[in-house]
Amino acid sequence: MQYTAGVRRTASAVVVVATAAALMTGCTPSGEAGAAGEPSQSVQSPTPGTAAGGSGSGGTGQAKPSAPVSPAASGVKAKPCTIDDVKVTEARQAAVRPPGTGTGAAIVAVTNVSKSACTLQGFPTVAGAGNGSPGKNVPLATTHSGSAATVSVAPGARAWTKLTFVNVQGEADGYCESGATPASFPTLVVGVPGAGAHQTALDDGVLALCDNKATVTAYSATKPS
Repeated sequence: MQYTAGVRRTASAVVVVATAAALMTGCTPSGEAGAAGEPSQSVQSPTPGTAAGGSGSGGTGQAKPSAPVSPAASGVKAKPCTIDDVKVTEARQAAVRPPGTGTGAAIVAVTNVSKSACTLQGFPTVAGAGNGSPGKNVPLATTHSGSAATVSVAPGARAWTKLTFVNVQGEADGYCESGATPASFPTLVVGVPGAGAHQTALDDGVLALCDNKATVTAYSATKPS
């Protein structure tokens, strides 16, 4: 009887070991065959930056459109202003000017009248208008004050320059300290680099000066005083 029981226990152990071996054969890592004859399944990782099943809203898998790039960010530069892009829209006596009874100094504004931005760089030329005849214009000898930088002028925006003259002294017709005869012009002809010459009148009287000279600043986005 003891021998028979031992045989039964041994047979049971063999069955247990065989069952365990079968189970171990079927337990495989994820992605491998789970049982004989079953195909393996591959798992695709989601695209970096998107959740599995799609991107952003709705999980459609379609990428969102990129934001529009501004011309400045894309490196597009405004073109230089031409004579059709700008116009002298203001010329008035400056608040800060040399002592005397003449004009002393004037502030001139150039406005971008086009529909796109353009650039200005440089100093103005100045002439006294010859009673409506360009051939009778009197060019003024100009001295540059400061340095010139490129100014981007948006549509409707302005660039500024200041013209400082040798001022007339005394009362009535006045006099020039140099002994020259004072000059008087009803209008000015102001040149814009690359954008032509523009005739304009002071909004507060005629231009009176001595020696046909002017000191001019470069065009700037900042209004001078």
